[in-house]
Amino acid sequence: MKLSEIKKILQTAEAVNFKVEQGAMVPEHFHITEVGIISKDFIDCGGKVRHEKVANFQLWDADDYEHRLKAGKLLDIISLSEKVLGMEDLEIEVEYQSGTIGKYELGFDGQTFLLLSKQTACLANEACGIEVPKKAMVNLVETSNSCAPGSGCC
Repeated sequence: MKLSEIKKILQTAEAVNFKVEQGAMVPEHFHITEVGIISKDFIDCGGKVRHEKVANFQLWDADDYEHRLKAGKLLDIISLSEKVLGMEDLEIEVEYQSGTIGKYELGFDGQTFLLLSKQTACLANEACGIEVPKKAMVNLVETSNSCAPGSGCC
């Protein structure tokens, strides 16, 4: 999710709630302790120089049980970050404590923000000789085991 997308959602949101992809809710009394820009310059295993830049939100679960972050307050924090840091319309990465600091992509299910697991991957498959197997496409219409309407198989 990009910064522009969360801002649009927050304009009409009644509450700001986060849920980890596996289903656990982030406690309602969380704080967003940081909104910033993370830049990463690196060389992949194929020798190609790469640059990444993301907007970063850090969620923290404190013992402040009366705290509730409102949508307008988060919009204000984002606006200040854009102004002071020159933040662009970047993809959002969320940091949240889960055993260690976890990094998540941000999604939205229409009501709750979702912390979606990120995965590592080789960025230079062709250079290091690793082939990622392609999954075969199956045409369900042509398979002999397909269910026809009214056949009773479904």
